[in-house]
Amino acid sequence: MDAGSKVHRSLEAAVSKVMRALFRVLLRHSMSYAAFDELARRAYVEVAMNEFGIEGKKPTISRASILSGLTRKEVRRLLSLPPADEAAGEGSERYNRAARVITGWVRDPDFLQDDGLPCVLPLEGPRSFAALVRRHSGDVPVRAVLDELHRVGAVQWQDDQQVRLLARAYVPSASAADKLDILGLDVAQLIATIDHNIAHGAADARFQRKVMYDAVAASDVPAFRKFSADYAQSLLERLDRWLQRRDDAAAGTGARMRVGVGIYYFEEPQAPPTQGEAR
Repeated sequence: MDAGSKVHRSLEAAVSKVMRALFRVLLRHSMSYAAFDELARRAYVEVAMNEFGIEGKKPTISRASILSGLTRKEVRRLLSLPPADEAAGEGSERYNRAARVITGWVRDPDFLQDDGLPCVLPLEGPRSFAALVRRHSGDVPVRAVLDELHRVGAVQWQDDQQVRLLARAYVPSASAADKLDILGLDVAQLIATIDHNIAHGAADARFQRKVMYDAVAASDVPAFRKFSADYAQSLLERLDRWLQRRDDAAAGTGARMRVGVGIYYFEEPQAPPTQGEAR
């Protein structure tokens, strides 16, 4: 088997695994294959037009048709539709701003009690929720941030006077739509990192690692789940402090980049070994 065939077989196997994981989500939320097919066609055409043009030439419907395997008529129809992810930018900004406010609340000394716990904050004043938002989320409406954090269950709004932090991270607990927004953001970023490492890893690798063991006793899983969550949260808070200093320093100067590190936990059942099988 030549190298090209091996790459295509590996790609087919990888896509199959990704789709199985994705399709569990789609079926759980009643998305039909026809709806997925329409989204896939649109995404294929948009990527072909926006990212795979010939240098120095304007992207054409004919080239998108060749790359995607769709007819020119179908490409033209798909390009006439409004973007399927037109709200993605708004969701990403809302996610980032809310997360930055929470992070500032749990680590900025001006908003911590003597015991290191986050203060209950008045809405206005020098040491208030409004001051927290202005310091850590920039020029955005304070009420909009408060409403967002309250909506996802991260804060408690007490007697229209004080705001209490309930969660140390922006992880929506009630809304499936909010969790699906995170699916779109985080999985897309992971795939982009893997794609970058395939294309440029030899010269410009991006960090992508995991640790995994296949035969951990089920009784030990809860302890590892807690240990890994605590350790990962501590690491992310250290990385956040590093980025926060550079983010503030770069305000209004030169080109800006969005950078970050994501950590995820997973567990999967393993079939018990058959008699005589090596462990």
